[in-house]
Amino acid sequence: QVQLVESGGGLVQAGGSLRLSCAASGRTFSSYTMGWFRQAPGKEREFVASISGNGGILYDADSMEGRFTISRDNAKNTVYLQMNSLKPEDTAVYYCGAISAFSLSRRANRYDYWGQGTQVTVSS
Repeated sequence: QVQLVESGGGLVQAGGSLRLSCAASGRTFSSYTMGWFRQAPGKEREFVASISGNGGILYDADSMEGRFTISRDNAKNTVYLQMNSLKPEDTAVYYCGAISAFSLSRRANRYDYWGQGTQVTVSS
């Protein structure tokens, strides 16, 4: 069982930056693939990025136009999402998820565990 806790969300002006963190419980964090998704009101959960335990990375096809970067620190059991040049359309609840395998995935139904989400609001 893995518990995930996101933090770092908030209100930011367009053009600003935020770094989201997702802290995971457990002693086998490095064996999990981690992912970030987001969900805006009235929309489906949208893939952002995924990172495997050994550092393999998969981004959304649009890669949020290269503005977002995923990383992880296995020693701290934490995965990060650095978001730069934020736009109002980035406003959403951001979730981190974990897959108990090394497989990268952009499919939400592949993820075994989810955090509670953190709200990101970008004002124009």
